[in-house]
Amino acid sequence: MRRYAPLYPEVVGSGSLVNALQAVADRVGYALTVELTSSPGWRRVAAQVSFEDRSATVLMARHERSFSVDCWAGGVHMATGLSSDLSEIAGALHAWLRVPRVRELVAQWPFLRTWELAEAYECGETVSVRRRQLREAAERRQDAALRAFVETAFAHPRLRVLSPGRSMHWGTFSRRAAPLVCSTT
Repeated sequence: MRRYAPLYPEVVGSGSLVNALQAVADRVGYALTVELTSSPGWRRVAAQVSFEDRSATVLMARHERSFSVDCWAGGVHMATGLSSDLSEIAGALHAWLRVPRVRELVAQWPFLRTWELAEAYECGETVSVRRRQLREAAERRQDAALRAFVETAFAHPRLRVLSPGRSMHWGTFSRRAAPLVCSTT
């Protein structure tokens, strides 16, 4: 931990990021239980919080003072961000476990960002957004084969309800597009 002392004196003084983050959360009155992540190589420089289907991980950068946060809901990556302020990180973690919508979270904590698919996941619109994004990608690339594949697949009722995706050379269809409950308020 000595190499981190110039950038993270409070973490080094506490012995780990878990201890330092827990101390900040306790001092401010946040009801957070900060735990070690499952990655064994990150014992002193990583932390995790979770509640029900939500979780967030925090990692320390090595060559600059920066804490990286990744927020997850139901196994879906919902938001990410960087901050040099451990108090700000604790506040964002506390909010993430309690704020109902990712858009509200990033409005409250501007160092975090989200994306269209995360918001679509919350409202059960993942399939339609992914379908539109796949069509747009085919158009941008002017890829006639991909465009034909997309349109043919979406014409089949059994495939139309699945969440589409693609990797380098593969088209995928997944049942894993289950939404969180979305409210209009």
